[in-house]
Amino acid sequence: MSGILSVLIILASILLILVVLVQNSKGGGLSSTFASSNQVMGVRKTTDFLEKSTWTLVAVLVVLCLASSIVSKSGGETARNSISQEKAESAVENSAVPVEAPVLPEQE
Repeated sequence: MSGILSVLIILASILLILVVLVQNSKGGGLSSTFASSNQVMGVRKTTDFLEKSTWTLVAVLVVLCLASSIVSKSGGETARNSISQEKAESAVENSAVPVEAPVLPEQE
C-alpha cells in the first residue's frame, strides 16, 4: 500500500512541477502564446485552468502525504511489535537456564 502511495506522490509532484513551470508570473508562459489569437481557450481561461490545476495538485499531494504517513505509522508499529515478539520468543526457547520468578524479601 505504501508503495502505491509513493508512486502516486511522485507522479503528483512531477505534474505539479510541470504545471508551475508552464506558468509565468510576469504574463508570459503558456498564457502569452494565446494572446495574439482568439481560440476556444483564451488567455484568461488558460490562466484559470493552470491556477486551478496547481491548487488541485497541491491538495492531492497533501492528502497523499498524510495517507502515506498514516499507513507507514501503523505498518511500522506492527512490524516492530512482531519483530520484538519474535526475538523474545526465540530468546526464551534458546535459553539453557530456566527462567524463574524473582523471590522478593518479605517486608516487616
